Amino acid sequence: MAERRLILLALVLVGASTAFLLWNLRGPTAFILGLRATKLAALLLVGCAVGMATVLFQTVAQNRLLTPGIVGFDALFVTLQTALVLGLGGLGVAQLPPLATFLAEVALLVVAAQILFGLLLRRGAGDLIHMILTGVILGVMLRGLAGLMQRLLDPSEFAVVQQAMFASFGAVDRGLLAIAAALLGIAALAALRLAPRLDVAGLGRVRARTLGLDHDRVVNRSLMLVSVLVAVSTALVGPVTFLGLIAASLGHAMMQTYRHAVLLPAAGMTGALFLVAGQFLFERVLGMQSTLAVLIEFLGGLLFLALILKRKGRT
Repeated sequence: MAERRLILLALVLVGASTAFLLWNLRGPTAFILGLRATKLAALLLVGCAVGMATVLFQTVAQNRLLTPGIVGFDALFVTLQTALVLGLGGLGVAQLPPLATFLAEVALLVVAAQILFGLLLRRGAGDLIHMILTGVILGVMLRGLAGLMQRLLDPSEFAVVQQAMFASFGAVDRGLLAIAAALLGIAALAALRLAPRLDVAGLGRVRARTLGLDHDRVVNRSLMLVSVLVAVSTALVGPVTFLGLIAASLGHAMMQTYRHAVLLPAAGMTGALFLVAGQFLFERVLGMQSTLAVLIEFLGGLLFLALILKRKGRT
């Protein structure tokens, strides 16, 4: 049954992607299709990466309320971007080679995420309140540091930082897109190969070790994959804090299974479908621009509150 739902979800995603490419296609067809294909590829890559990363993170953390963004990853990205502009200036950042900048950002984010996630999960994996509060405090500290540095920037340099604070799918470099696709594809395949062990790890550390699983090794591998998936997608388009929570929650609700071989692709396709359908609605049907990221944050925030209240009602 879950496999049939997964196939149906894939067909819906293909339909949405086709509509995004071909809807109201006029003028220089080849040029417009090229632009739309680039944006579509970015939407698919980011949606799949964030959805799969969130399922991995929730399994390791033993809680379906958490996402990498909630525990401070997005604030870390904004802080790094602000420090870069403060150190090199807006003109200096603009003159940096895109490929070198992208790879450097990915490397810094992966290292920082490993430290951040490992710290949180070692000290509070079983304590939801501890994890959320620690993540929120870290996020506030990083945003405060970023805000302090932003006050030292002139308006033109601050505009450069402001563009990096919100996800943007309209100006993705095709060369970077190919590299991001390769990195995300390798990470996604590694996550799928890890799926059977994640099924056991989801039972908890004690039970998993009783069944012969090297739980700590699985956790470390999962955290590395989460770091790569989120770092690459964030460096490519910018932070999308609550997209992963939406994708993972809908993936669990639709599939209704514990098997990560189904949950991982389901969450990935759900995230991609949410981005593609949302961008299609705002851009093609309503003619709006730069609205999708705001809607994601709003709906994701509501979903996060609803999940917390639902859990509180059970206790």
